[in-house]
Amino acid sequence: MYNVPLSPEALLEEAQREDLYLKLIVQVNKDFNLANEGVDFPMSTSPDELKIQLHEKIYRMIQYKFAEYLNLLYIIDVNESEIKKLDGSDISELAGQVAFLVLKREWQKVWFRNRF
Repeated sequence: MYNVPLSPEALLEEAQREDLYLKLIVQVNKDFNLANEGVDFPMSTSPDELKIQLHEKIYRMIQYKFAEYLNLLYIIDVNESEIKKLDGSDISELAGQVAFLVLKREWQKVWFRNRF
């Protein structure tokens, strides 16, 4: 049964435990490239590096490429109501929260694809 992760660390630990971490990286790379926001996280990227780099990428998109950021969220299919619940007063904190929502959605795709 799919359990919604409560933190990015828990999500990444579960991905590693289930040997799906590399598939998660592939999915993130694929969806960012579909949104024309090329990222190329190497397969050797550690979970901590992935979390940090994803946070930085989303932070820069919010700051400088807002339309592309919205397109990315649409392509990844991040839940709109979850985004609306976030407090946007601190952009760095917002980027971290959005990065977690992105990881949750990408993990959900990988997890379901592996199970069914």
